[in-house]
Amino acid sequence: MSKDTSPRPAKPKQTSVDVSEAQIAVHWPEEDYVSPPSPFIAQANLADPGIFQRFALDKFPESYKEFADLLDWYKYWDTTFDASNPPFWRWFVGGRINACHNCVDRHLARHKNKTAIHFVPEPESEAVQHLTYQELFVRVNEFAALLREHCGLKAGDRVTLHMPMVAELPLTMLACARLGVIHSQVFSGFSGKACADRIVDSESRLLITMDAYHRAGKLLDHKEKADTAALEAANAGHAVEKVLIWQRYPGKHSSPTPLVQGRDLVVNDLLPKFRGQRVEPVPMPAEAPLFLMYTSGTTGKPKGCQHSIGGYLAYVTWTSKNIQDIHPEDVYWCMADIGWITGHSYIVYGPLALAASSVVYEGVPNHPDAGRPWRIAEALDVNIFHTSPTAIRALRRDGPDEPAKYHYRFKHMTTVGEPIEPAVWKWYYNMVGKGQAVIVDTWWQTENGGFLCSTVPALHKMKPGSAGPGIPGIHPVIYDDEGKELAMGSGKAGNICIRNPWPGAFQTIWKDPDRYVRQYYKRYCRDPKSRDWRDWPYFAGDGAVQAADGYYRILGRIDDVINVAGHRLGTKEIESAALLVADVVEAAVVPVADEIKGKVPDLYVALKPGLAPSAAIGDKISASVVSEIGAIARPRRVIIVPDMPKTRSGKIMRRVLAAISNRQDPGDVSTLANPEVVEKIKSLAG
Repeated sequence: MSKDTSPRPAKPKQTSVDVSEAQIAVHWPEEDYVSPPSPFIAQANLADPGIFQRFALDKFPESYKEFADLLDWYKYWDTTFDASNPPFWRWFVGGRINACHNCVDRHLARHKNKTAIHFVPEPESEAVQHLTYQELFVRVNEFAALLREHCGLKAGDRVTLHMPMVAELPLTMLACARLGVIHSQVFSGFSGKACADRIVDSESRLLITMDAYHRAGKLLDHKEKADTAALEAANAGHAVEKVLIWQRYPGKHSSPTPLVQGRDLVVNDLLPKFRGQRVEPVPMPAEAPLFLMYTSGTTGKPKGCQHSIGGYLAYVTWTSKNIQDIHPEDVYWCMADIGWITGHSYIVYGPLALAASSVVYEGVPNHPDAGRPWRIAEALDVNIFHTSPTAIRALRRDGPDEPAKYHYRFKHMTTVGEPIEPAVWKWYYNMVGKGQAVIVDTWWQTENGGFLCSTVPALHKMKPGSAGPGIPGIHPVIYDDEGKELAMGSGKAGNICIRNPWPGAFQTIWKDPDRYVRQYYKRYCRDPKSRDWRDWPYFAGDGAVQAADGYYRILGRIDDVINVAGHRLGTKEIESAALLVADVVEAAVVPVADEIKGKVPDLYVALKPGLAPSAAIGDKISASVVSEIGAIARPRRVIIVPDMPKTRSGKIMRRVLAAISNRQDPGDVSTLANPEVVEKIKSLAG
């Protein structure tokens, strides 16, 4: 992509004196607006500009009735919002509801023969499975009967799922929800030990897994992780009663790991006993937990974020309808993993509550080549696409021209998970969206349930690199360390918080309410004894800056800041400057200790395939950083690597790079997707 050479406003001078700990110096120029296409606006679910007035702060909390009214209720609620025990907010109190009924049963009258889930196996030789709402209803009922009759599960019990991206995963979640059983899905790429930690913390009665699954051309033995998880959990004092194993290929055991007699049950062998059985959905209190979603636990003990049934489901349904513009006739593909909150909210619960067709893809997006996503989109006529900047960068790296080869048309695209650099955003818009799709760049977190900041696609213009304003009903604010509110357009960044509670927010940290208060509410609480929600803003832990137009630019975690001689530089900004160089496809900045400046940045980059590393490319990258930000941000070194160390979900492991730069032990790297690259990087970093 050619570099923008148009005139830019002069950069304000920053000194260490006028930059508080919370304020990161921001040098990014604001990008030009991109208008949503008129055909999109014409068909949009939400095109009423009065929506923001309806959700003004003085309309809180009753405005959220609009969210809950998208659902079926057994009993309407008595109290929309209960703030009697802050910050443990309760929503739609007195209401009775069932999430499975709302995602399956209620659609049968009109949509029973419509596809609910398109399951796309990774091997292209295997046929796509199209599971209709009627088939989903039958299979969910039969599995719910198995869980209730054979395993004795009841409302309030916990079950840990350690399942890959297969149709049986949402089916299992919905069967649990039908019974009022709390599910805790663990990302399939996590180790057996990580799974055990979550079993123990949640005190799960069962572990539900799958024997094997495809990833990057290999059929992986997943059952062995179940054995490790069950053993480690027992050693930690909590033994699961049973391990239920779905077969990737029904009737065939695809794992070399043998079954454990008396503990392991093969689901596919048991299901015929429950053929045709029906289980009435259990009417649950709206504020009862639907699931636990554990954060990754890279530091400290994993946090079990507890999400409610009524508030959470109302929030993801409304945001799916109005921010992602999902209609029942749409084919929607979120390329996240259901092991993360994005998959729960925007593969399973939100889209299915709206009777959409949701795609579940088993494998790696760029396997066997970078054209795979676009072949899937073409074959299924996907018209809404949802993925992360990490995946977008990888697809841009591996097949920058691939989307143009395929006949698909997206009306809408979402990006989620981390800030997206303007250069990457423009490729996503021009190449993937073919200049015809609207993009929402969303900001939210595991704890939040659903989107917090985003443009409303038919009402706002897009701006590359900016998430947009708070969505209707969400009222963000940026504070400095002393709790002073920073003004729009000030050019100063601080800590983004949310002034008001919202239904999708998690209720607490499972078994650790003190940590919940301490980590998310204590910092900016005006009065710990107050029962007024206005005194309890939610602290997100992310840095942000608000432009004069009200759009927020998220700068990443507050910890992802390098203090260079008193100048606090956001790592994401330096990485974005590097990505302006056409040769660069990935960039990662890490802090390195320096006797004089305190910290200095090391910049790791990966180049387009076929390009050889050279000093000239390194100089060009360094010059781009200086040009975009200033000499203070000049990297100590630009290290060109063959690939970045990545997790199984595709996230760059910056801690590994930081350890290498600081000549420290990077620790256990065996769980990385590409552990072999670490030694290569060590040799290059010297």
